[in-house]
Amino acid sequence: MPRAPLIFLIAGEASGDQLGADLMASLKAIQKIRFAGIGGEAMKAQGLQSLFPMEELSLMGFVNILSNLPTLWHRLKSAVETIRVLKPDVVVTIDAPEFSFRVMKRLHKLPQRPRLVHYVAPTVWAWRPGRARGIARFLDHLLCLYPFEPPYFEKEGLKTTFVGHPIVKEKVSKGVRDPNLLCVLPGSRRSEVETLLPIFKETAAIIKRIVPDINVVIPTVSSVEPLIRQGVQAWPVTVQVIVGDEARKEVFQKASAALAASGTVALQLSASRLPFVIAYKVGKVTGWGAHLLIKSPWACMINILLAFKKFGPNFVLNRQAKDLIPDPWIPEFIQKDCTPEKLAPALLRLLKDEAARVREVEAMEEAVSLLEAPPDAAARAVLNEIV
Repeated sequence: MPRAPLIFLIAGEASGDQLGADLMASLKAIQKIRFAGIGGEAMKAQGLQSLFPMEELSLMGFVNILSNLPTLWHRLKSAVETIRVLKPDVVVTIDAPEFSFRVMKRLHKLPQRPRLVHYVAPTVWAWRPGRARGIARFLDHLLCLYPFEPPYFEKEGLKTTFVGHPIVKEKVSKGVRDPNLLCVLPGSRRSEVETLLPIFKETAAIIKRIVPDINVVIPTVSSVEPLIRQGVQAWPVTVQVIVGDEARKEVFQKASAALAASGTVALQLSASRLPFVIAYKVGKVTGWGAHLLIKSPWACMINILLAFKKFGPNFVLNRQAKDLIPDPWIPEFIQKDCTPEKLAPALLRLLKDEAARVREVEAMEEAVSLLEAPPDAAARAVLNEIV
């Protein structure tokens, strides 16, 4: 009897660990598979014995990477050598491109190598689209979370498959909304919190004058919880700070509107059908650099997805698109527009105007539906690489 195929997986952070675990479960549901690789608790629960702790790869920031460079270099060599010895049928790296692509480039040079699949496409549609050409040189297949991504890589000759986004699993039933509850999300990085929290404080003060009974809940993560608790002590409204995914999901079901820093939280809010406003601001130098590099006309993924549906993938990278859609589906207030005087009226509209909330909810539902794919799409794509 022939041995079951061997798939080597590499995840470098928590989100990738969950994607990897879901992929493993889907693969096992289709046929018998052997696994090896690097992963976290979720992948271990699916039967993976990690080559080394995944946490060693979860290094964010230039200083952290430099200080841990010897360890990372050793782990890189270890991963490549283990793959060379094990001779898996397919190697699947999941996100964490700084580590993943270094592994894949070395594997690509082997005289006898496995098929090379990367899961989660780099955001070439947002900045540095030329990266797609380089990636196509060493990968066999790329799995994408967003439906507009494949054309950017396919034109470079890289086989690319849209496999759906995990956020579709979070879609929940509509909850009973508290008309006086505002959810505030100032970001998960210290720099974001330090910049946005004072702006959000003044925004809440304006809203308080119109809605005296307004209450604010701030879901956050443990790394910036102390900073936020200190920052909200002088707020003019009642503020509750909470930590944890379950607590966050519960608030998303109860609040009537949200003020959110730009990021992946937009999809989480959309899955919960909580109308929101996007805000973001960085320093002038950083903002100037971002303006030069970032080509997407919007920051919010909901606006990007709906523009893609309306006009096609090229529209996603066309900054002039704002001329055709001057009022996006989700209000965005970026850089000079990120002021309390502009944020407060947009939030009051969502708190007071049922029609405005309904329009946003309909847009969010339509956008999230674009992220749906067959639940085993990623697994089928990986299995198709086995020869």
